[in-house]
Amino acid sequence: MGKTELLITIILFNIFFLFFIVAVMIYIRKYKQRKKEYLNEIEVKNEIHKRELLATQLEIQQATMQQIGRELHDNIGQKLTLVSLYTQQLLYENKVPEVSERIDQVSQIINQSLQDLRSLSKTLTDDNINQKEIVTLIQEEADNTNVFKRCHVDFKHNFQHLDLGFVHKNVLLRITQEFIQNSIKHSRCSNIFISLNTSKESLWELNIKDDGIGFDQSNIASTGIGLTNMKNRAEIIGAEFSLESQKDKGTTLNIILKRQP
Repeated sequence: MGKTELLITIILFNIFFLFFIVAVMIYIRKYKQRKKEYLNEIEVKNEIHKRELLATQLEIQQATMQQIGRELHDNIGQKLTLVSLYTQQLLYENKVPEVSERIDQVSQIINQSLQDLRSLSKTLTDDNINQKEIVTLIQEEADNTNVFKRCHVDFKHNFQHLDLGFVHKNVLLRITQEFIQNSIKHSRCSNIFISLNTSKESLWELNIKDDGIGFDQSNIASTGIGLTNMKNRAEIIGAEFSLESQKDKGTTLNIILKRQP
């Protein structure tokens, strides 16, 4: 074999080897791309499945609460109404002033309990959520908390009307209730500040902050089931959830539902 033929052979070999290397690189690149697309698809399916699972869990919780609400109204409510009628009859038939005063006190307690029961039943059956604006629901929650004078709740918003369906109103209300209850129970706070705002970027943004003792976020046990419930509710509607807390510096919750592009 002459030098020219040897040179041509070497060149052809190098060309084929170069094509082989390029082909392998292209194959590896396409393989990685297909793998990435597959993993993304699996992640999307898992996210959808997770949301469906959370939504189902919420539906079960809501159905259970509605059933409890109906039982309270139809069963215990009727019994309390009957007891109220009996006390009114005793009050009418009794002629001893001191006894009448005691019966009247019992009657007032029963009637107040009946009103509280009806209010609780209405809340559990979600009629309240369907019928009222979200700002009204949150303001009522703040007012109810302020009555007990254990912690002052201040609520502000930057809109007159926000058109939300039941699911979004339910999520916002339940998260607000959960935060208030946790703050009063665990943080020994004096104030809770709630803001619900809307903007060009977000359909709504809920911010809640207390001035309590806070907690160590590195300690998972300190977060409890309340935080899990709030996160799950936010995930159901695709809202961004963040919570920050430091010892002696309070706790801040921020949930944003961005507008679709």
